[in-house]
Amino acid sequence: MNLFRLDASILPGTSTSAELADLAEAEWTAAHPGATITRRHLAAEPLPADAWTSATTAGFTPEADRTPQQREALGLAAALADELRHADAAIFAVPMYNFGVSQHFKTWADLVIAGAGPTDPLLAGKPAVLITTIGGGYGPGTPRDGWDHSSPYLQRILGDVWQADLTFIKRELTLAASNPAMEALRDLAEQQHAEAQAAARDAGKALADR
Repeated sequence: MNLFRLDASILPGTSTSAELADLAEAEWTAAHPGATITRRHLAAEPLPADAWTSATTAGFTPEADRTPQQREALGLAAALADELRHADAAIFAVPMYNFGVSQHFKTWADLVIAGAGPTDPLLAGKPAVLITTIGGGYGPGTPRDGWDHSSPYLQRILGDVWQADLTFIKRELTLAASNPAMEALRDLAEQQHAEAQAAARDAGKALADR
């Protein structure tokens, strides 16, 4: 068994998304002791920002005419795609930044698509957990309802393009404990935290049972 885990938080030491991913991973590991876990931390070890351009333009360049940079980028893209292709299950911990998807995740996703092609269902039928964390509140009825442009993209790529059997966990209000302006929301934030922790454990158990 091979679990693929991806993290994208820019604060690895205090990551709220990693905390939930750890809970899911622990449940999977308990059921599969000694199994392989392939890890990729996109913020701690960022991918080259120009690699996608090189990999994509290489696809329109005769092989003999490709530059060393294009060949290297194609190799990286293929390796990233293979990490997903060889996984039996996956956990993705991707916070929202500035109302959108992390630039690190976008670079990674674009490279995977360059390596596998735009229609390859790399995770078809494989169980996967997507965990996203958000500092404020973006649900229905809030002033910023509809401002979360990250979650739909993440679900589109993982669930629709790569066809993972996706479980989605979202925790909002992660900044309530440290932001005085959000003091009135702290009880709600604690409730949502507890619910997200329980959901992560349940998702990890379900991941392990597949």
